[in-house]
Formats: sequence, C-alpha cells, structure tokens
Amino acid sequence: MDEKILEQEIHAKGLNAPRITPSMIEATISREQTFTIGEALRALGREADPSFDLLTISAIKLVNGFTVIGESACASPENFDAEIGAKLARDDAKKKIWPLEGYLLKSKLWQIQQDQNPAPT
Repeated sequence: MDEKILEQEIHAKGLNAPRITPSMIEATISREQTFTIGEALRALGREADPSFDLLTISAIKLVNGFTVIGESACASPENFDAEIGAKLARDDAKKKIWPLEGYLLKSKLWQIQQDQNPAPT
C-alpha cells in the first residue's frame, strides 16, 4: 500500500497513539550505498558473471551505526533498469527497518508503563 495513502487513512481515523511513521524511518537513515554485485566484484578486480549485474544491493547505515541491506534481482536482462533496481532494493532495506524501530518503540512504551506501575516490593 502507498505510504502516503496509509498515513492519510490513519489520520482520518484518529489513530494517534505512539507509532512509527514513514518519516521516522527516513530519519533513521544516515548513509546509503546502492550497487550491483557485478559492479562490486569488478571494483575488487574480480571477474563478474553477467548475471551478477542483475542483482542490486542497497546498504543502509542507520543513525546508531546499525546496518541493513535490501536486494532486488531481475530475471530478464532485457528488463534490467539500474534506477528501478535501486528503488526496489532501497524499499526492501527500508522494510527491514520497520520491525527494528517497532521493537524499539514497544520497549520504550513498556518501560514507561513499568515506571508508572512499579511492581510491589
């Protein structure tokens, strides 16, 4: 689903409890590098089978230093487009950030609850 449409629906329904948003995900990204495996192999002075030019990797460094990767593979060389491959690989990497940020938010909410309702001693 398109992120903008989903955000509009969430706001329209008044769902305003703490949550992760697309802009928050973008804000966690500090650096990114996108390349094909073929490009990487040739940069290392290695031979690259043409099929490796169809596998695009997006490596993303988060602001805390953690890294995630996404990938995109094209089956038909005739359909390969570097820009589309890069977008798909980046989207795949971003999908991996959501559960990480969700876990972090849930941990923070749990800690707030624990602080407000300490266990009896």
